[in-house]
Amino acid sequence: MEEKARDLLSYAVHKWPAMPAANLLRLRQILNQNKGVTEGHMGQQAIELQKERPSGLSNWQRFVIGVVIVFVLAWLAQWLTNWSNRAFFGGRGVVEYPIAAVVLGLLASAVFVMTGTKQYASAGFRTELFLKTGLVIMGATINISEVLRVGAGGVVQAVIMITCVFFFTWWICGLFKVDQKLRALMSASVSICGVSAAIAASGAVLAKKEQLAYVTTLVILFAMPLMFFMPWAANQMGLSTTVAGAWIGGNIDTTAAVVGAGAIHSEGAMTTASIVKMSQNALIGVAAFLLALYWVMVVERKPDQKPSAMEIWYRFPKFVLGFIVTSILVTIGVFAGIKGIGDNVTTLRNIFLTMAFVSIGLEFAFGELRKLGGKPLGIYAVATVFNAALGLLVSYMIFGVLFPIK
Repeated sequence: MEEKARDLLSYAVHKWPAMPAANLLRLRQILNQNKGVTEGHMGQQAIELQKERPSGLSNWQRFVIGVVIVFVLAWLAQWLTNWSNRAFFGGRGVVEYPIAAVVLGLLASAVFVMTGTKQYASAGFRTELFLKTGLVIMGATINISEVLRVGAGGVVQAVIMITCVFFFTWWICGLFKVDQKLRALMSASVSICGVSAAIAASGAVLAKKEQLAYVTTLVILFAMPLMFFMPWAANQMGLSTTVAGAWIGGNIDTTAAVVGAGAIHSEGAMTTASIVKMSQNALIGVAAFLLALYWVMVVERKPDQKPSAMEIWYRFPKFVLGFIVTSILVTIGVFAGIKGIGDNVTTLRNIFLTMAFVSIGLEFAFGELRKLGGKPLGIYAVATVFNAALGLLVSYMIFGVLFPIK
């Protein structure tokens, strides 16, 4: 019954995307209490819930109020992040915006709960909408031809590292019986590019917000010390500038920390690190596509039932196609004539992703976080060590032997 309820609830989320979180919670209770529930019955309940207007406000009014609140908190999170980096770390991207955004969301949620006013704005706490919009926009920052032109070595390294690290993390998560969706998020984040990859994987497998917040915290927790450790270790081992940059770019899981670590080492290392990280970012869409396909065809496939093409299309995360399309449009030069398009797109992407993390804080359930325990932390640490060791070998072979950059 619980499995059926989850399936019907997932159906409701897709069919009525504007339904407030409070109504979805009540719908979940209805599903769990009625063993004979059907899609038709659920539809009637959903329609009735949609008609409800807490405190005399319509859904759209509460949606607008919520979005405005989320936007203001997102702006504040970005300001605090930039100020912290300038004030304490010399402008390097040590502090990342997701943490500030989630914390502000949690604080705002506490205020809402104490004042009993959350119902006025909850319709605007749209984590999935903000995440997916941000990722589609992120596609416009990926110029495939530029990645290939700058360095084939970066692409080769990205393919090798993503494949090996993803399946190693997937395997070790399986050994310790980690939840399947959390397993997907951890494998994608440590192997590809941290927070962005975790967001893409979250959309592909419909992971819980708490799982995404947990993995985001792990990414940033490990990225900060690596930003200082890896340049030092590269110098101690006497690595060349290009090998050091490739090692940094392939292992640190946030772009800001990659640039920071590269700059600490040298200008050349920063350039190479950026190339490698750009190559990994370009593969987010491909990885999310394959993960979503695997999820529908294997993980969520019912016994003795082959998913139809329509079912696969229905369940497939359309934002992945948006990411790929915007990347292709940039690559073929559709936006080439627009002045400052690159910076504007990056700013817009960061706004939506910051709003998504604020929404995660606003809707966060600490009970779900406690269920995750500390096991994923140890697994992530092991995967990070494996990533660093393999990355050192691959970086040396590719940028020291096969594709050295002069």
